[in-house]
Amino acid sequence: MAKQRQSLSGKVVAITGGARGIGKATATALVRKGCRVAIGDLDLALAEGTAGELGGGTVALELDVTNRGSFAAFLDAAKRELGPLDVVINNAGIMPVTPFGEEPDDSVKRQLDINVYGVIVGTQLAAERLRQRERGHIINVASAAGKAPVPGIATYSGTKHAVVGFSEAVRGELRGTGVEVSCVMPVTVNTALTEGVGDTLGVKKVEPEDVAAEIVDALEVPRFDVFVPSYLKYTLAIGSILPRRARETIARLMGTDKIMTDVSKEARRAYEERAAREDIAGGGEGQGAPAETSPEREAA
Repeated sequence: MAKQRQSLSGKVVAITGGARGIGKATATALVRKGCRVAIGDLDLALAEGTAGELGGGTVALELDVTNRGSFAAFLDAAKRELGPLDVVINNAGIMPVTPFGEEPDDSVKRQLDINVYGVIVGTQLAAERLRQRERGHIINVASAAGKAPVPGIATYSGTKHAVVGFSEAVRGELRGTGVEVSCVMPVTVNTALTEGVGDTLGVKKVEPEDVAAEIVDALEVPRFDVFVPSYLKYTLAIGSILPRRARETIARLMGTDKIMTDVSKEARRAYEERAAREDIAGGGEGQGAPAETSPEREAA
């Protein structure tokens, strides 16, 4: 029997990295559904501007996902401003684009801090609050790179594999508590994060609004796997049963093995320089910027 679609009207939602990109698109879609939304971002001024654009009582709050105290304060403030939380969306993340052998240690550590630790802490704090109410939903934004290898973003791919595996395990632990867990896995998304990254025969960029629409759908009809585009689940399923050599040959023929190695450094330069400043939020998935590396970096 098909699950009944749930109304989101009146739900209180907290979104990390919500000032721009996927976070902003998701907040927009949820406000239109009647949700009360708190967007957290390292760049408070930008978050305040976004909240003002969205209206609907949206609030902007400062957040550093790498700091447990900051994260707890963000969720507590969201509750204080809007009411008890119903949904927490762990969206903040960074994606340096650089050959693995050239990646500086600080870039590796920052990806682990934001992409992995930030999601784990956010999930822990959200689960603690939602279990008390015996209902709620945690959305962790990972990536298609968390299901398939992507040369050129090896560390990022590893962090997103971690998010997928972590989310799977947490879902098992929370079964029967009334708290749902979903993991969002988009291909490359058309945000500042992927400037200089082209399309290939096998991978076409999707829009932030496409990701937002799938997140909304997963909240209305709960499910764990949220692929964007939705047909990606079939592509990955077919690929998983093929021998490794066949998978790698297909990837080469479709150009997917080069999507993050044949990037335009010049097109990414402005974003990379902006993202290297730690006092502002990074691109599509928000949060802070990685420390200086070579002129490339971050995505979904």
